[in-house]
Amino acid sequence: MKRILSTLLVCILAVILLCSCNQNSEQKEPDASDLYDKDSEVDSGDNTASANSGETESDITLPEPEKITFVLDWTPNTNHTGIYVASELGYFAEEGLTVDIQSAPEDGAEALVAAGRADIGVSFQDYLAPAFAMEDPLPLTAIAALIDHNTSGIVSLKDKAITSPSKLEGHTYATWNLPIEQAILKQVMADDQGDWSKVELFPSTVTDIQASLQTQVDAVWIYYGWDGVALEQTDLETNYWYFKDINPVFDYYSPLLFANNNFLEKNPDVVKAFLRAVNKGYQYAIDNPEEAAEILLEAAPGLDREIVVASQKWLANEYISDAPYWGYIDAERWDGFYAWLWEKELIEYQIPQGMGFTNEYLPGK
Repeated sequence: MKRILSTLLVCILAVILLCSCNQNSEQKEPDASDLYDKDSEVDSGDNTASANSGETESDITLPEPEKITFVLDWTPNTNHTGIYVASELGYFAEEGLTVDIQSAPEDGAEALVAAGRADIGVSFQDYLAPAFAMEDPLPLTAIAALIDHNTSGIVSLKDKAITSPSKLEGHTYATWNLPIEQAILKQVMADDQGDWSKVELFPSTVTDIQASLQTQVDAVWIYYGWDGVALEQTDLETNYWYFKDINPVFDYYSPLLFANNNFLEKNPDVVKAFLRAVNKGYQYAIDNPEEAAEILLEAAPGLDREIVVASQKWLANEYISDAPYWGYIDAERWDGFYAWLWEKELIEYQIPQGMGFTNEYLPGK
């Protein structure tokens, strides 16, 4: 699922931002804060005018719903269920919002949101690191965790006996050839007294994990909430370990919601309304996993029903887990991962503590 190298992301973002700036110089789109200001003016003076002119409630034109452009990180899956529930059950409409859910672009949601061509999107804390580790950081902020803990780790067939990181020695691992990816594996192997140099690397973007484990490779990095649960539906016996269980610094946020900073600054009430609706969507998915699965399947009928229902039931306990409320981002965990990236010289600029996230728009705050 890792799509692009950090350096490539930065280059793409820079180009798109330049194009966006040129477009903005020609035409300025109205923002939601302007609309709120106009509404307040109507409230202060139009009531008297309406009474004098004999207008009835049916004569009053209601304000248009606020529109939000929302972009996914990948094809629709159970990470996104709360978004689709909020749309289908009218939670967005109740907040006066219309949300345009767009598919993930090839160059990533990060580029689209940074350029102002989408307002809010789905990403991962490690994906956002290159955007923050710049002399002039890109205008992005994480606004909610979709899943409280990082469920990613390494899966292998049981007969390979890869029960811990050190047991990867002498085995073949499918790698995306990303610096952060390989540094994480090198770290957890060292933590387990293993030697990363003794792992055979097989460059591959694995699309069929079941087939790959039976033919090309011995170990694959997966997110358990989807791929791990999918393997449970097969006859394969597997071993799995989480990165966060080996080293807590790798309990970073994956996935999360993030937004364009300009959009946040101009439309705080819209963002809060959006997160209220999304919170209700995920709460519904927690309380009603099978019904929520059906809503996701209606939006993405190409998905495997058995996997979606099983994944939804598994994630019902993971969306919030032990967080104080849905969406909460813990500063110590956030800063700890970025400090590790800096310590291992995986980013060009140090990311200051507290940079890149906020809990201020969450309904549970």
